[in-house]
Amino acid sequence: MTAPVRTRHRPARADLIAAGAALSLFASAAAVGAVLYLLGHPVHASAAPLFAAWLPHAGPGTPLAVVLAVLVCRWGPALAAALPWRRLLVLAYATAAAWTASLALVDGWQRGIAGRLTTRYEYLHEVGGVSGIPAMLRGFTARILDFQPDSWTTHVAGHPPGALLAFVWLDRAGLGGGAPAGALCILAAALVAVAVPYTVRLLGTDDAARAVVPFVVVFPGAVWSGVSADGMFAGVTAVGVALLAHGVTRRVAGAAFAGGVLLAFGCYLSYGLVLMAPIVVAVLILSGPHRRTAWWAGAGAALVAAGFTAAGFHWLTGYHLVIERYYQGLASRRPYGYWVWADLAVLAVSAGPAAAVIVRRAACTGWQAGGLRAGISGAGHAVVANLRRPGAGASGRWLLPLAVAAAIVAADVSGYSKAEVERIWLPFAGWLMAGAALIPPGDRRMWLAVQAAVALTVNHLLLTTW
Repeated sequence: MTAPVRTRHRPARADLIAAGAALSLFASAAAVGAVLYLLGHPVHASAAPLFAAWLPHAGPGTPLAVVLAVLVCRWGPALAAALPWRRLLVLAYATAAAWTASLALVDGWQRGIAGRLTTRYEYLHEVGGVSGIPAMLRGFTARILDFQPDSWTTHVAGHPPGALLAFVWLDRAGLGGGAPAGALCILAAALVAVAVPYTVRLLGTDDAARAVVPFVVVFPGAVWSGVSADGMFAGVTAVGVALLAHGVTRRVAGAAFAGGVLLAFGCYLSYGLVLMAPIVVAVLILSGPHRRTAWWAGAGAALVAAGFTAAGFHWLTGYHLVIERYYQGLASRRPYGYWVWADLAVLAVSAGPAAAVIVRRAACTGWQAGGLRAGISGAGHAVVANLRRPGAGASGRWLLPLAVAAAIVAADVSGYSKAEVERIWLPFAGWLMAGAALIPPGDRRMWLAVQAAVALTVNHLLLTTW
């Protein structure tokens, strides 16, 4: 009797092409950026298309980052499939936080964590000057424009006051300085590793949610989550989406209300987070017949907006002034014709090549299911009908990633995201992993290894800055 012949498993050719195209786009953006620089037309990003400096290096976080990558790639999928759900989420959160911290520590404690948010461009530069929160909110918009004596520093001016307010609260709690602020960003960013799979489980299936876990744990965007305030923004809005999903699927008014509060507060952390709307809409479509609970989310959002408005900050006024401030700086010199496609090349790195695989599979699955065809034809009722049919729980695998893709495309073509999107798009990028179950089980370890390799390579060859 002859022994069975073992054939080597090979990933789908179309997946390899999608990932290769994404990496080729990044290589093209790097080459074009270099040529433009040599021709005297710089695109104003230090290591275009990434906002970083070429600096091969290692640090105290290197061994831990490598060990975590190996452990998650080798045993992550099996543990995700076997562990009890709550224990799995606790492990996912702890591992994601450790992964993010270890990548930050590749740059060292001071440069990677403690000093990251203390530069003259960052939020902590302004915290000491906030003598009173009510006065800060009332006078916030008057200090947005540049070239005046009391202009806010770059990052504070470019965001609503919620971002500065978060660090002021931290300081008032006795946790001032760069180290606690850096720790806050890391711990908040790690919440994405819980919120995304939890949402997928609520809207889809348990197996689909478990497939997501390893991919959100070793997410390449962790390079920029540790440490940037955008990592905190990602965590806040991800929890908001998860609470909304919990509220509308389980008919829990309190959860829906809290989700609305966090999502609205996200819009006061960053103007661009209004583009979480497509993800919210996808959640509501997938939530089934209990969407009426979403009115509680609307009430929570309205409460936040009313509170900031009553305190003296008007969101639309700030938004229009930020556009003016945006073009007072580098944005006026960054060519739209380059960045409108180079931003997507950056996403290929910050979300990883697996994101291209997921989006490709999501588009194909949605088209085959008929939901995407209905959406393109404008028959919105047909989309909802397709997603409501029996067995449509799998729709979350493709609808959520495509909703994220729509948000990213809107941010890209707007022209208000030119460069630095590796951190600016963090609140969106992690949600692309919601479709990880679309990747065949036999391929997942390989794509996890690719994701981890991208993060380790970028972090050890470049010094990321913002």
